[in-house]
Amino acid sequence: MELNKNEKISVLLIVLPILAIIFFFFYYCAGWNFFISLTDWKGFIPTYNLVGFRNYSSLLHDSIFWTSLKNNLLLIVIFVPGVILIGLIFAILIDQRVKGEGIFRTIYLLPFALSFVVTATLWTWMYSPRVGTINVLLEKLRLSSLKSGWITEPNIVMYCIITALIWQFAGYSVIIFLGGIRSIPESHTEAAKVDGASSFTLYTRIIIPQLTGSFMTGFIIFMCFAIKAFDFIWVLNKGGPGYTSHILGIAMYKETFVLDKYAYGAVYSTIIFLLSIVIIIPLLYLIHRREKLK
Repeated sequence: MELNKNEKISVLLIVLPILAIIFFFFYYCAGWNFFISLTDWKGFIPTYNLVGFRNYSSLLHDSIFWTSLKNNLLLIVIFVPGVILIGLIFAILIDQRVKGEGIFRTIYLLPFALSFVVTATLWTWMYSPRVGTINVLLEKLRLSSLKSGWITEPNIVMYCIITALIWQFAGYSVIIFLGGIRSIPESHTEAAKVDGASSFTLYTRIIIPQLTGSFMTGFIIFMCFAIKAFDFIWVLNKGGPGYTSHILGIAMYKETFVLDKYAYGAVYSTIIFLLSIVIIIPLLYLIHRREKLK
């Protein structure tokens, strides 16, 4: 149906402010950040002397950058699949129409409803080497040999962080997959049951293949957090010990607001932006293509 003149004007009045806001906060700010990364701005007073890609060249020889990038990739490789898998398993368990389903959903979702500052503080206490819940419990169980410094140990600190993050996001992942399972028409599953399909076959052959949308949604959401997981890690241990649990966001924050190296911090911001684009854009394209094929 073609819109008349007044309707077109109304649409423009609604859409143009939104486009202007998107343009300013996304394209303009991203462009300005890239420009700053090409300058020598260091210190509180801004300077805009262009130095080209010298800051980017310095980044390639920066051990903190490579550690931060490695940790971000570790979050992507372990945290994202881990939270998706656990969410899928618990969603299938809840789908068995267990009694008190609403209570279980609330319990699973509660950690995600809490502030990252609150949960990070909680896990800091649990991981405490001397009085932490985990070490105290291991001692009570006569498993003192398993006690560790946890987030003070450089070799395992990232795995401790990933474990805590999976705990926080698992409930949200459950809701995503449970919603996907419940949206599948009953006729699809009833036909399989009539043919004598077992529960395992029903989920592996019928239900899970139809959860592509849930997988894509969860993947994008958790991927975005894996790239910019700043507040949780900062409150937990400030990226320590040393810089062994730094991610790009923490390195960017320290370079910009602690060391006042604004141009160098802008380089980190640009890398985070490019990493997000490289990962997210192909996923959005796949989702768009999938919707067109429906």
